[in-house]
Amino acid sequence: MLCLAAASWTAQAQAPVGSVPAVDLARYSGQWFELASFPMFFQRNCVGDTTAEYTALADGAIEVHNRCRTESGFNEATGRATVVPGFGNGRLKVSFFWPFKADYWIVGLDPQYRWAVVGNPNRKYLWILSRTPQLPAELLANALAAAQAQGYDLTQLKYTLHGGASAAP
Repeated sequence: MLCLAAASWTAQAQAPVGSVPAVDLARYSGQWFELASFPMFFQRNCVGDTTAEYTALADGAIEVHNRCRTESGFNEATGRATVVPGFGNGRLKVSFFWPFKADYWIVGLDPQYRWAVVGNPNRKYLWILSRTPQLPAELLANALAAAQAQGYDLTQLKYTLHGGASAAP
């Protein structure tokens, strides 16, 4: 029985990551607060108040403006995202340093756009985003469940402080 359970878990963990079937980019635009993420190199100096602002551009691309608080002020970066055709706007390519582009897949999304889960297909990066600096426990649980259903290892999550609030869920 244990072998069957282990085989089932392994098969689930190896299933490919998928993006949500459809994203209304007009509704997705605006400010999002990072609630948690897998720590990554570019965020190494961030200590809290991490946000992302998405703005639709006239050419169909999306401006991405990331900001976080550091020990000495704020770090900011502006990039450009483009839709990957054929995936209902659920997959984007984002570039902060031309010519390099990275996968930005929306792998979970609340029907009311209160939270979003963003990751990449190799499961190395993950962001739990919210329209507010904190989510009610039930909504956060839904976002975390969406990430876990895609095979992301949630033990790697680092919760983000906002305005001195506790980072723990």
